[in-house]
Amino acid sequence: MPSLTPDALRVAVAQIVPSRLPELNEHLASAATSAQRTSSVGPLRAFTAHWGTVVNIERWPQRAARFHACEQLAADPLADPEEARAAASEIGRILRTAGDNCAIWPSWT
Repeated sequence: MPSLTPDALRVAVAQIVPSRLPELNEHLASAATSAQRTSSVGPLRAFTAHWGTVVNIERWPQRAARFHACEQLAADPLADPEEARAAASEIGRILRTAGDNCAIWPSWT
């Protein structure tokens, strides 16, 4: 797992999912603007949490494939409702696991 700094996350995204690099750059600019406007590091912490989680999902090909398959199933309006709920639940588990592995937030949050 890379360091959870904007530069390290940018490098990781460029290597793992380069198609998402413009999205990362836009998110960072928005987070920096919000942090400055609100005098809070909250937007920057949210940025590192989000992109750390993205990297932690995408760097494991099987996890990433399952995550994206579940995203498609959960978003499919023609999918069986029970299967869509199960896919949404699995998305949540994958996100929690990936976020926990980033160790961004204290365990009490």
